[in-house]
Amino acid sequence: MQKTHTSTASARSARSTGKQAATKTPSRSRSAAVSDSRLEKFFVDELKDIYWAEKKLVKTLPKLQKAANSDELKQAFENHLSETEGHVERLEQAFEMLGHRPQAKKCEAMEGITEEGASVIEDTDEGTATRDVGLVLAGQKAEHYEIATYGGLIQIAKTLGHNDVAQLLQQTLEEEKNADQILTGIAEGGINYEASEEGEEDQ
Repeated sequence: MQKTHTSTASARSARSTGKQAATKTPSRSRSAAVSDSRLEKFFVDELKDIYWAEKKLVKTLPKLQKAANSDELKQAFENHLSETEGHVERLEQAFEMLGHRPQAKKCEAMEGITEEGASVIEDTDEGTATRDVGLVLAGQKAEHYEIATYGGLIQIAKTLGHNDVAQLLQQTLEEEKNADQILTGIAEGGINYEASEEGEEDQ
């Protein structure tokens, strides 16, 4: 009886050891699996999307700056243009880190947001606080889209183990948040009130 029990235990032990060995020895490395994963491909595709959006803003911000009436708002757009050019460069660096050539894919969301900004200029009168209010709103719509996008991309990058890319994107996220706060400060600092005082006879 004792011999049979020992034999059975040995067999169980062998099966257990084999199961553990199979568990601990994946068919390929995690890095290889991640690089071929659907999430990795989605991540790169979304980088292409925000890359297009940032390049679009590089072309759009000078138009917003020119249309603005407030010197403070003009300066805010000028400063963020410089930052946005840096955001484009960071994204190009992120593509290189991931082993991809920088490539842009049309961002329908940013296309719509910038078109709204253009309509603000068309629908408001030059030199009015009302136009500045509209430009601030247009700018903040762009900022909020970017804040949401970069926040999500950072989390995906960390999940995929691209911590160096996540750090790059985090720098950009902080600058986008700061730009949004500056625009809020400009609105609260007076232009909203000035616009509320403007009547049809002032236009």
